[in-house]
Amino acid sequence: MSTASHTLRDTRTMFRRDTRLSLRNPMMTISGIISPIVMFLLLNYVFGGAVATGGRYVDYLVPGILVMAVGSGAATTAVNLSADVHEGIVARFRTMAIARSAILGGTVAGSVIRTLISLTLITGAALAVGFRPHGNALAWCGAAGLLALAAFALTWIAVGIGIIAKTAAGANSLTLPFQFLLPFLSSAFVSPATMPSGLRWFADNNPYTHIIDTLRGLLLGGPIGSHAAWAVGWSLAIALLGFAWARSAFEKA
Repeated sequence: MSTASHTLRDTRTMFRRDTRLSLRNPMMTISGIISPIVMFLLLNYVFGGAVATGGRYVDYLVPGILVMAVGSGAATTAVNLSADVHEGIVARFRTMAIARSAILGGTVAGSVIRTLISLTLITGAALAVGFRPHGNALAWCGAAGLLALAAFALTWIAVGIGIIAKTAAGANSLTLPFQFLLPFLSSAFVSPATMPSGLRWFADNNPYTHIIDTLRGLLLGGPIGSHAAWAVGWSLAIALLGFAWARSAFEKA
């Protein structure tokens, strides 16, 4: 068997392990779904009538909630991996005839698929309470592809966090910036035009803003402009940086 085939086989094995662990302990996955839905309902029904977006606030809000959910899914991965590291499971894998890249690769694959399932459920909930997208099938495919790329990128950052964190709780704390801080400092919930000048500059150049505004254009039929190129570029850059960091941290752990 070639090295590539051996690595692919081991990655599938680690992916199956990650999936089975999720099924045995579904509360983390459920929490990653419920939190964005609760945030969506609160913002839509409590603040929706007071926020002017030039249209229906529910439509403006959903793309931001979807990207926020991507961050929540990555955070779950960081917590789970940190637990594996500190319980000695990863060290045990190191002693076995398993491709080292497969240990992280299977984890990332499982996380991305879980996140996409969560996003599907969140979209269903949004449609149930009034979200009305206008995008065609091609636009939906583009939105799904962008969300998958964003999930892939953030998951590699989460893997690095899971490896270096001292505890699982610490891993969760370290993911708070891309779970909550960056979404709130973007165009997720209000237009950056309403923010003070310095904060507006940050929000306009926040990677989350480019991803969210691209999703709005795809799902609602509005203009996208240069946001798509920036969204893909940022996602690829974050993925490459996260991969390099996670691999280095894994070798040193």
